[in-house]
Amino acid sequence: MVLLSALSVLASGHRSYAQDASYDVFNPIVKYLKMGDADKLSAWFSDNLEITIFSTTNDSSRNQARQIMKSFFKSYTPREFEITHKAGRPKMKYALGTLNAGGELFLVTIFVNLSGTDYKIQSLKIERLD
Repeated sequence: MVLLSALSVLASGHRSYAQDASYDVFNPIVKYLKMGDADKLSAWFSDNLEITIFSTTNDSSRNQARQIMKSFFKSYTPREFEITHKAGRPKMKYALGTLNAGGELFLVTIFVNLSGTDYKIQSLKIERLD
């Protein structure tokens, strides 16, 4: 039965990690923020999400949010991103982290919700740290 399940995962090319308690949804998100890869990060975006950069909030489509992040990463090349706090409930989680990019430090707040069988970013906020 396990083999059959593994084969169906391989055949579909997709696996839901939402129900796996050991899986941390923030691991790939952290990776793509560190890399400054807006394309791969946007795969984690909800179809519509709230994105805030320096007090400018936009209710955006996934495509619009990807363009906003590309612009941000072009101006502020990431060097390091580290999660400093995580919390939440089974269907909603959030994380706070510090992003070192372009010689500045930023506070990043990420909210994810369970959408079907996968977590998706509902809100992403980037603020300058003084």
